[in-house]
Amino acid sequence: MDFFSKIFELFSTGKYMESIFEGLKNTFIISVFAALLGLLLGTVVAMVTIARPSAAMKLPKAICKIYLTVIRGTPMALQLFIMAYVVFAIRGFPQIITAIIAFGINSGAYVAENVRAGIMSVDIGQTEAGRALGLPSRVTMLKIVIPQAIKNVIPAIGNELIALIKETSIVSMIGMYDLTFAAKVIGGGNNMASYLIPMTVVALFYLAIVYALTLGIKIIEKRLRAGDKN
Repeated sequence: MDFFSKIFELFSTGKYMESIFEGLKNTFIISVFAALLGLLLGTVVAMVTIARPSAAMKLPKAICKIYLTVIRGTPMALQLFIMAYVVFAIRGFPQIITAIIAFGINSGAYVAENVRAGIMSVDIGQTEAGRALGLPSRVTMLKIVIPQAIKNVIPAIGNELIALIKETSIVSMIGMYDLTFAAKVIGGGNNMASYLIPMTVVALFYLAIVYALTLGIKIIEKRLRAGDKN
């Protein structure tokens, strides 16, 4: 009972909640803009990787292959450190921009594979049908293949967004103030018990965010399935 009373006390204390909401704001900003960057980058990379082999596409395909191999094969924490202390080790450069770029690039590699798999999962007969109707390859891709691929990749993209939100908790490792760092500051004691309550409160915030996103994804999937029936 004492545990829950302390949680209530933390929620009802303006000073503590101000710290948590400051951390929540940074977590939200990083997650949203990194997700947008990841979706854009991942889609471009996916389109390059599935493009027909040609002399002009040889270099872009090689670059994309290296990008996917390196990003998916190294830890996110290491990528964040390299961005913060090597690539953007510029005095006064905003840490939040560094974090957005680092997480966006990382997310893009996974989104690219999800998008590529979604496009490849569309039956080849759909493409052949478009060509039989005299549609150019680009129109067939945009009007027939991609709309079907989107329905296939939404669950995977949703899982990637959820993973991205949770991964942002490591930005405290480069001194950024986020939800996790807020809990550490509020705890501020020398024993495990002093961190238990704020960490629990922050965990509830993460849980609420992930649950809301999961619910949104399910609603989108349900509407798309309903559209198929119609």
